[in-house]
Amino acid sequence: MAKDKKQPRPKAETPKGFRDYFGADVSERKAMLDKIADVYHRYGFDPLESSAVETVQALGKFLPDVDRPNEGVFAWQEDSDSEKPGDWLALRYDLTAPLARVYAQHRNDLPTPYRRYAMGAVWRNEKPGPGRFRQFYQCDADTVGTPTVAADAEICAMLADVLEEVGIPRGDYIVRINNRKVLNGVMEVAGVLDPADPSKFEAERGIVLRAIDKLDRLGVDGVRALLGAGREDESGDFTKGAGLGPDQAETVMGFMDARRDSGAATCARLRDLVSGSVIGAEGVAELEEMASLLDAQGYGPDRIVIDPSVVRGLGYYTGPVFEAELTFEITDEKGRPRQFGSVAGGGRYDDLVKRFTGQAVPATGVSIGVDRLLAALRATNRIGGAPDGPVLVTVMDRDRMADYQAIVGDLRRAGLRAEAYLGNPKTFGNQLKYADKRGCPFAIIEGEDERARGVVMVKDLKLGAELAAGITSNEEWKEQRAQEEVPRADLVAYLKQRLT
Repeated sequence: MAKDKKQPRPKAETPKGFRDYFGADVSERKAMLDKIADVYHRYGFDPLESSAVETVQALGKFLPDVDRPNEGVFAWQEDSDSEKPGDWLALRYDLTAPLARVYAQHRNDLPTPYRRYAMGAVWRNEKPGPGRFRQFYQCDADTVGTPTVAADAEICAMLADVLEEVGIPRGDYIVRINNRKVLNGVMEVAGVLDPADPSKFEAERGIVLRAIDKLDRLGVDGVRALLGAGREDESGDFTKGAGLGPDQAETVMGFMDARRDSGAATCARLRDLVSGSVIGAEGVAELEEMASLLDAQGYGPDRIVIDPSVVRGLGYYTGPVFEAELTFEITDEKGRPRQFGSVAGGGRYDDLVKRFTGQAVPATGVSIGVDRLLAALRATNRIGGAPDGPVLVTVMDRDRMADYQAIVGDLRRAGLRAEAYLGNPKTFGNQLKYADKRGCPFAIIEGEDERARGVVMVKDLKLGAELAAGITSNEEWKEQRAQEEVPRADLVAYLKQRLT
């Protein structure tokens, strides 16, 4: 009789493109999201939590830009092996497409305009790379149901306030705005958009949008190559270009180089570029109105500027688009200085809800890349460092665990973070090693002698570590003052004073 084949043990490793988040990562992210939520709340936005799973039909094809439903997203088909397979489902790739479904489904019960913010994980089935993961967090705010560009201007102002609230000072960021209608006007002038047949040249326009969106990464020559025949990257991978002729490409490149010293001058240059295009002229007028509204609120060019190079890659944007860029320099993995770059973006997407209702529903919003923004705050030492662990109540006698838990209970009720050691207490040195690994600021010691006298020993672990580094003799060790006897009744007050 053949023996059953032994199953190999699974590998203890995260899937490719994913990562685990430990204590400090989670705590810092929560603290930052709380600050962002406070700003959104001040602006009158309400929170929304929607499902992490949507039907592929509801998500649409805006991320993959192809017909295959599982390209670019993590998708599966319900009951795929049955005679009547179910819907294709997918993990959400952003928080905007689910909002369109939510609004279409509940629009009769929601106010108009509907102002919501959402925070959570999204998933993209794309090639991972350094700092590029398949699961990451986003933090969005959107206004659905109003066509006025005052809503777009408000989102941009709120984005600037968010950056300053989390610790990015004025001068270290800029919010750049543009308008997709202007770009459509430019492409109409360049001959790759036919207003009478918008589906014509659709593939070419998609490539143009993605090419312009990569200006910061690829440079002028890289974008020009993508506008033409295509581009081969350093790994040898070839990306097909839009196939534009030299004159057509120059028209698009002129649009990208249209930024001037002032918003008014930039708009004047854009108006020249879209001359003869109705949609292009409409986009320039919207940019001028946004600039006026922002200026009236005190958001000048030191915080928000008109920049034609901003297009945003996703295909559902229909009007104003914007991006928040951090302008300070950091050092990359090869030691080269570079600007940190974009941490947030968004725009107007008036046709997204229409897919569900058949009626145009104007909407605008912004999405903040949470992990990118956290990385920026760490790079500038605005957050980071080892966080304090809990106060550790050591165990000198395992039969007295109730007494130690009573101490812990007193500390917790006073709002202090504390825990009793729950490992093997046989070796006291192991308890202190545990406290060191946890980053505990203090250890509480209560043996039989201390209990009889109504005191505890409070060991300042950080001070002890600092003093120990300079101690060279046993006499010096005995004289060091990192440990203090405190009346048991005064312990809470003592620690509160030391921990503030």
